[in-house]
Amino acid sequence: MLALVLAGGLTGTAQAAAGDRVHHWGPVQSKSGHGGYAKADVWLSDFKSERFVVSGKLYDRDRHSGHCAYIRARFHYKSGGTGWSQVRYTCSSKNFKLSSDGEVSRVDVRVCLVSYKTNGIFSCYTDPIKASTVANWPR
Repeated sequence: MLALVLAGGLTGTAQAAAGDRVHHWGPVQSKSGHGGYAKADVWLSDFKSERFVVSGKLYDRDRHSGHCAYIRARFHYKSGGTGWSQVRYTCSSKNFKLSSDGEVSRVDVRVCLVSYKTNGIFSCYTDPIKASTVANWPR
């Protein structure tokens, strides 16, 4: 941190990355399957951002070698309508970043297990997150 102060602040890229992580939502975990679960440590950008970002780290906590962790976000746009992010998955642990195509009022973060062989998803849990819920959170 001291190096950042001495250097005169963050670079544009570092500022953008820091801006993506305004609110720490915390863990979102799938339901348990027969061999374990998937878990994501979730951070949110500001809901007032032109492009809303859900980011963090996704963890595969399933002992079954054919099962992996899966995350996807459904964005509810202020202008109306919804849209899905691309899917991110890992069979170990991996950082993720899911971005909207505009301003949102709500995001549904969905964490599941996925079968590597069949590509089928199961044991999903969806956490709906509204702008009003995090509006007065400290930064």
